[in-house]
Amino acid sequence: MPLDDLPDWLPAWCLDHLGDQPAEVLFRQQSMSTVFGLRLAGGTAVVVKARGDDGRAGPCVTAQARLAENGFPCARPLTPVVRVGPLAVHAEEFRPGGEVLRGDAPDVAVRYAEVFARLMAALADLAVTPPLPNPRWVRWDHTDPGLWPSIESLDEKDQSLVPAYVVDTAGRARRRMLDADLPCVLGHADFEAHNLRWHDQQVWTVHDWDSLAWQPEAALVGAASAVFAKMGPATLPPIESTEAFLAAYQDNRARVFTAEEQQIAWAASLWPAAHDIRWEALHGYTAVSGRALWTQAAERLRRANA
Repeated sequence: MPLDDLPDWLPAWCLDHLGDQPAEVLFRQQSMSTVFGLRLAGGTAVVVKARGDDGRAGPCVTAQARLAENGFPCARPLTPVVRVGPLAVHAEEFRPGGEVLRGDAPDVAVRYAEVFARLMAALADLAVTPPLPNPRWVRWDHTDPGLWPSIESLDEKDQSLVPAYVVDTAGRARRRMLDADLPCVLGHADFEAHNLRWHDQQVWTVHDWDSLAWQPEAALVGAASAVFAKMGPATLPPIESTEAFLAAYQDNRARVFTAEEQQIAWAASLWPAAHDIRWEALHGYTAVSGRALWTQAAERLRRANA
């Protein structure tokens, strides 16, 4: 990407907040946020992230900064969140390297669960403002009318495209989670394989701190147990891998979930896949996890008492 193609505000923002202007674009990625990898004129490589300012970015970056200060493997923020028109913008260190750990077998699930337990323990010691509303793919706790959180770009599409079993599964899982009375904690709600990098069997970096959420611990763990292997479109790991993830998490936190927490974890394991399949169906994509959700939903709902 040529420097001339950068947004007009970005070079001046870098000079004001980082003390130097961009000299080279290392990469540009677009998802929920726009992410620029830049090499500044002085030679330092940085990452600048910009997303619509919905109030979530400030608490997320505060939590990320404190984790980095405490030695957790994540990029260290270099600036606080700064508003630029409708955008929330911050910079963080460039932390390249590492490999993606692929697979959804139980032994892989255990390795991811160990990291998630470490992450949740680190977040438990932080006092930050809850980053609400929660990310939409785990926003089962919304107060909007209907089953799904209100998202205009999705709601305006033909809802009959969403398979009935997806709607039924999401509805039953959501009702079970809403019936619970568990305290909320801070946790990572996008714990997918592509957001982690590994070196020599050890986690090197956890990315995507924009996706922190404020939900019951069991729900956060359950969601992570279902998405740890995800690299792209909707997916679900085998039942045995979610079992292994939940068990390893509890072992590493030296605590045992109550019966209700176990049920909430299993209910939460269904919501991200249902959300993703809905998104794919409404956009005309083939839902690659449709078969997995179809074959696993009954057992996961049984374990959730839903």
